[in-house]
Amino acid sequence: MICELFQERAFALRLVRRKLMGRKNMFSHLLTLSLCAGFFVAATNSRKREKKEVSAIAAQEPRLNDEIRTRECRLIGYDGSQMGIFNTREAQRIADGQGLDLVEIAPNAEPPVCRIMDYGKFKYDQAIKAKQARKNQTKVEIKEMKFRPKIDVGDYTTKKKHVLRFLEGGAKVKITIMFRGREMAHPEQGLSILERLADDLKDIAVIENAPKMEGRNMHMLIAPLPASAKKAAEKDAK
Repeated sequence: MICELFQERAFALRLVRRKLMGRKNMFSHLLTLSLCAGFFVAATNSRKREKKEVSAIAAQEPRLNDEIRTRECRLIGYDGSQMGIFNTREAQRIADGQGLDLVEIAPNAEPPVCRIMDYGKFKYDQAIKAKQARKNQTKVEIKEMKFRPKIDVGDYTTKKKHVLRFLEGGAKVKITIMFRGREMAHPEQGLSILERLADDLKDIAVIENAPKMEGRNMHMLIAPLPASAKKAAEKDAK
């Protein structure tokens, strides 16, 4: 009787152990599957991002020579002449014979338009033109000059000279009236300073942004007159 009880108990323990091991293995399998799925999703997203980046880079440059996959194209010669519709391979042979490149300049046309050119020289010329355009651009600075509503005559004259110097240099000037404490109750004092300054500089400047209250400050933007700006540019060129 006692032996039978011990045997039944041992059998029950083996069953419990098997169930526990089964659950452990099942959990391990689920964890492995989850990790694999996560890795697969991450890899897929990475490949998608890479394809998008490659497409974005490719979209910046036209297709050249062997990169052109269309069966036929409308060919433009090196001198700009219309040569007609050619098989792309034949167009490539014509370009190779001249020691030049076949460049797809209108991929969405039907058929696509290709041109024979020296693409390296073309890119160099474009870079030179872009550099020259940037050099010729007029850079307009915005300076700022701050006033107080109860500014005395001496300070006003000094600050006006600075504003005049900025304008003669071709810069725009942001005039700021700073209010403190009870001065906020009298915005007309700041407005009178702005009007006075605008009147003093009317021969060389124009009001671009009218006086406007923002928080505790009142702002006005003035810009040099076109004639003054042109004179400043000629001075810089010299």
